[in-house]
Amino acid sequence: MKLSALAVVVAVLLQPTLLRAQQAADAQAPEAPVAVRAPVAPAEARTWMVSAANPLAARAGADALAKGGTAVDAMIAVQAMLGLVEPQSSGLGGGAFLVYFEAAGNRVVTLDARETAPRAATPTLFQTDAGEPLAFFDAVVGGLSVGVPGTPRLLADAHRRWGRLPFPDLLAPAIRTARDGFAVSPRLAGLVADDAGRLASSPETAAYFLPGGKPLQAGAILANPAYAQTLEALARDGAEAFYEGPIALDLVAAVRGAKTPGRLSLDDLAAYRVVERPAVCVPYRQVEVCGMGPPSSGGIAVGQILGMLEGFDLAGLGPDDPVSWRLIGDATRLAFADRERYVADVDFVPLPLGGLTDRAYLADRAARLKTDKALAETPAGAPTWDHALHFADGDAPERPSTSHVSIVDPYGNALALTTSIENGFGARLMVRGFLLNNQLTDFSFSSHKNGIPVANRVEPGKRPRSSMAPTIVLENGKPRMVVGSPGGSAIIPYVVQAIVGHLDWGLDVQAVVAAPHLVNRFGTYELEKGTAATALADDLAALGYKTEEKDLTSGLQVIAVSPDGLTGGSDPRREGVSLGD
Repeated sequence: MKLSALAVVVAVLLQPTLLRAQQAADAQAPEAPVAVRAPVAPAEARTWMVSAANPLAARAGADALAKGGTAVDAMIAVQAMLGLVEPQSSGLGGGAFLVYFEAAGNRVVTLDARETAPRAATPTLFQTDAGEPLAFFDAVVGGLSVGVPGTPRLLADAHRRWGRLPFPDLLAPAIRTARDGFAVSPRLAGLVADDAGRLASSPETAAYFLPGGKPLQAGAILANPAYAQTLEALARDGAEAFYEGPIALDLVAAVRGAKTPGRLSLDDLAAYRVVERPAVCVPYRQVEVCGMGPPSSGGIAVGQILGMLEGFDLAGLGPDDPVSWRLIGDATRLAFADRERYVADVDFVPLPLGGLTDRAYLADRAARLKTDKALAETPAGAPTWDHALHFADGDAPERPSTSHVSIVDPYGNALALTTSIENGFGARLMVRGFLLNNQLTDFSFSSHKNGIPVANRVEPGKRPRSSMAPTIVLENGKPRMVVGSPGGSAIIPYVVQAIVGHLDWGLDVQAVVAAPHLVNRFGTYELEKGTAATALADDLAALGYKTEEKDLTSGLQVIAVSPDGLTGGSDPRREGVSLGD
């Protein structure tokens, strides 16, 4: 794991067997792939743009911006619609991280709406009576994995701070679509079919996704009147309608009444708060890359990787040179070693954030990259702390079912929102038209290793570590690029690849999001199946890497800002689109 707060670490030697266990858990298969769309040109605009994972969601956000709304207004409309048309990835029953560039204050603000563990949770939540970690899906499906959702509170809090349009108006498009119905997309239909067995575990979930016992079909018109009623309650009474009253009662009943009961309570819901965190900003060449800090590992890891790469001529090497990928891959491995050792919820675990992103520390880590071969070992480093701590590596089997939204508005504001219910369809529990998250399985299932505590262990009220990496790149203090992706822990290399592709290799944003992925988190180089990435297999093997062809289903949403206007790119591996004016 990794951390970020004030600190001097007595670093523990990496234990290879523990690292191998984490590799297996963190490299879980992504959402099922779908046919990659044909290449398109980048979207272009002059004044505003929204890039989101579904056309209906992007259109809802675009309509808000066209009516004079802010980036936050558009975000609310987009998220409300995503919870309806892309329910497997995000929604009211989940959480999110928001990175926001506030033009009026000329500053980056980050809001943490990550789920929290119930007060009755313990470090052994995901262990058997014998102390062994549960199998992943034994932990996921049911109430045990459900954390307190943060997304409804985030929508209300962000609107209070930065919204212009009436909150009910922003929910109206999703309410109308939920009542009238929408055409089931090919991606949603495919994912329902693949997960039918688990979706059948809850009667409410099965009734919605498996009508008549059969999976939803692409093109079928699907209405969700229960979701419309939930959004109407939020429109009328704000976030309190979710965290108190009938919705809260039903949510807790669903969690506690599941076949694998959870520990969520009404008090847990009532106590939930969104937390403003310091942004993690790291210089990279002529820009500053700003992201989310702990409990996300995304901002730290993206900053570390770029900081290690800064001294190398990636522009001169280009995207077709295997040396570029040796540098990117091994820098990623080094960042992930730190991530496993140190990063967790900063409210519970002191983290060496300053040490992990210090330029001297990153230069020292980068010195390991000055070789001709793949690194044989990538141990965690020893960043500077202000006191000594001692942590072991954990085993959090993070799953890549998430969504990302990038928005730039006419007022100079920009935001990157990464939003999730964790695994596809979350805990497979449906309440009042929305799915509940299984984010607690982002905690380490092990609380200790060889007597040493794991930083990302379960604790009451704690927020699990995440890899979500909503990112805003600043140039001369103003947004230059807004980027993020779903993909579990692969989010981090996806975002790095997008930044390097655009800034170092000069690719336009649509080329960036469509570029073949090469991902190395733990030593094996994952090459995106069916793409030009596989042509580098022999060259990477000659450098000392084991390679594996794999489906890598990112969902990058990128907006680039220049004096000539805005350009947007939406990942062809999903169903998104960029719209602007």
